[in-house]
Amino acid sequence: MSLQDSRPRAGIKDRAQLGVCAGLALLGVALLVDASRIGHAASSNDPVGPRAVPIVLGVALLVVSAFYLVDILRGGRGEEEEGEDVELGHGADWKTLGLLAFFFLLNALLIDRLGWVISGSILFWGSAFALGNRHHIRGLVVAVVLALVTFYVFAIGLGVNLPAGILQGIL
Repeated sequence: MSLQDSRPRAGIKDRAQLGVCAGLALLGVALLVDASRIGHAASSNDPVGPRAVPIVLGVALLVVSAFYLVDILRGGRGEEEEGEDVELGHGADWKTLGLLAFFFLLNALLIDRLGWVISGSILFWGSAFALGNRHHIRGLVVAVVLALVTFYVFAIGLGVNLPAGILQGIL
């Protein structure tokens, strides 16, 4: 018995896979169209220019979607995950989702006024709290360190200045 004989031939049972395949292809086409609109701006520091990455990603998405389509049409299905620790019979944990959304929105509201370090610390601590961390002091220390590290990585390593807020002049 060959590998091809073991796959079902009775048509496509899960049409959602075709939707995912179409979504990948559309995303690839959108990347290629947007990349074609980027002007050519090569310099001695960047001889490739800004168009290379979107073109490579767009082509890669089209190739992946083509292989995925062939697999779907041949009857391939993804295997169910055995190691997933999710009870499918239970509903969503709306309290956790609500808390995560609250801290994310709070960060969006406070980042300009208080700055990234303070609002990011609140975001990181709040996310850890929402996900079950009950070591509040340690979580706050880790959140502040993480916010400071990301602030300086963005500022020094990437040259992107995050808002300092009320800590302007201190950081």
